[in-house]
Amino acid sequence: MKRTLILMLVAVMLFSGILTACGKGDNDKDTSLEDIKEKGHMVLGMDDNFPPMGFRDDNNELVGFDVDLAKEVTKRMGVELKLQAIDWSQKTNELNAGQVDCLWNGYTITDTRKVETNITDPYMANHQVLVVMKDSDYQTMADLAGAKLVLQAESSAVDALDANAEFKSSLAEVIELKDNVTAFLDLKSGSSDVLLIDEIVASYYIDKQDDSFRILEEYLAEEDYGIGFRVKDQSLRDEVQKHMEEMAADGTLAKISEEWFGKDITTVGK
Repeated sequence: MKRTLILMLVAVMLFSGILTACGKGDNDKDTSLEDIKEKGHMVLGMDDNFPPMGFRDDNNELVGFDVDLAKEVTKRMGVELKLQAIDWSQKTNELNAGQVDCLWNGYTITDTRKVETNITDPYMANHQVLVVMKDSDYQTMADLAGAKLVLQAESSAVDALDANAEFKSSLAEVIELKDNVTAFLDLKSGSSDVLLIDEIVASYYIDKQDDSFRILEEYLAEEDYGIGFRVKDQSLRDEVQKHMEEMAADGTLAKISEEWFGKDITTVGK
């Protein structure tokens, strides 16, 4: 009888182990692409004050270079694109909570983000540059000793500044604001002396919105843009990557880039 009870207990434990293993496998299964196809849309999380990648136009519509790329990708996927403006400082939390399906808005690839998210290959190169007023005396990074620097909170500009410890320590103050447009206004008001920002954003803003600024020749960092997904969402990430590569091959990426920048500055397949 004792032996029978032991054998029964072993059998129960083995069966429980099998069920646990099966349950774990089901939970770990990547259904991200299947889920998007089933619900019929993909939600893109974006900063709505990041021209030209993503911003609101005069009609309060969400537009931008990344928006146009995403529209073409989702069209090829056979699903609808839904745009969701989010607090960019909470982007990873929004993604992991399922509020959005991807982060696609000048999303800089960093070592930290490679761990936090599943990122596509780069599709555009960028620099972190220093912007000052056109009539200011600042010409070099050395000239900025004792200056007040403004940047967007939780942006790659923060990482670039932290990586340049000597320059950061030379500054009188570092001011973090919610978005880059607000930072431009802060600089223009005289509340700060210099703005650290993505070159693509700075060049577009100065060219299209306000030419009272200029960009210093020295920059703090080189970087690339990618598209961020939840770590486990490999199939969705790979599907978007596939369409980006096809768009590069058939000239669609170049065409969209030329419409926004006057030339092809994308890097897929190059």
